[in-house]
Amino acid sequence: MKMKFDSFIVALLIAIGLAYFFPQAVLFQEGQLLEVTTTVGVSLIFFFYGLKLSITDVKCGLKNWKLHVVVQLATFVMFPLLVLPFKPFVVDVVQENFWLSFFFLAALPSTVSSSVVMVSIAKGNVPAAIFNASISGLIGVIVTPLWMSLFLDFYTENVFGDVYWGLIREIIIPVILGLLLKRYLGAWASKYSMRLAQFDKTVILLIVYSSFADSFNSGVFRTISTSYLIYVFIAVIVLFVLIYGVLYVLTKYVLKFAVQDQVTAIFCGAKKSLTHGSVFGKFLFLNNPSAGLYFLPLMIYHAFQIFLVTIIAQRYHGRKGAD
Repeated sequence: MKMKFDSFIVALLIAIGLAYFFPQAVLFQEGQLLEVTTTVGVSLIFFFYGLKLSITDVKCGLKNWKLHVVVQLATFVMFPLLVLPFKPFVVDVVQENFWLSFFFLAALPSTVSSSVVMVSIAKGNVPAAIFNASISGLIGVIVTPLWMSLFLDFYTENVFGDVYWGLIREIIIPVILGLLLKRYLGAWASKYSMRLAQFDKTVILLIVYSSFADSFNSGVFRTISTSYLIYVFIAVIVLFVLIYGVLYVLTKYVLKFAVQDQVTAIFCGAKKSLTHGSVFGKFLFLNNPSAGLYFLPLMIYHAFQIFLVTIIAQRYHGRKGAD
């Protein structure tokens, strides 16, 4: 079985390395240059997403409502509820950061492109995957800050409103503009979709660099040990196995979904979006010196889900009667 090498994961590690060795670069022009660059970049990411979004595919996916309910409940309810019970066991700042980083991961929407690609490889319900992956990001703009507001102080100086306005300004409005201009620029976006994907990744790398550079400048990483990183790796694997296992049992034995719908529910419901996580983190952890710590589980989960789900998708692809 051949595994595709994901250069983006290596690029993420390089971005973290640059943040470690050159954290002072984030302070250039008091950080304004990098802030403006990432703000414009994020808006363009979702503008291009609007240009590429197929309303026809979304409409085709509307019919199977049971599948959609399962995916969205898994993404925004089941995931957080798997992490929430561990909150009472938090006794110090290090454990608080550890737990909050996983709750942030759990509250995020599903990833768009890779979910659809994996469902396609596994010969699942692709229109439903497109619908769920697309709608997940829009739901996340509302739901993710609501979950995080339970444990972050959003209620001073109208921070809660600032978070929502920032997400609307940089995500919702660009998507709407993209949809409105799709008839004029849609063909161009489709033609250069690969280059636009590279642009998306570049913006994410800048956000990751900025967050980790701030954390290295503040010295927050000096407060954690090697065992902390090991625990993060283990917890990521356990969380993925739990959500995958629950969805597998639920869709196969309880709801008795067809295999195509089962594949879609598991792949879309068990994945988390690094793109949305990077953007949401800009607002949720603004000026927070621990921002780099909060991104760690998300980046590890991103790499792990690509590796493992690719294997699972290929196994589904080769199943008897898949054609």
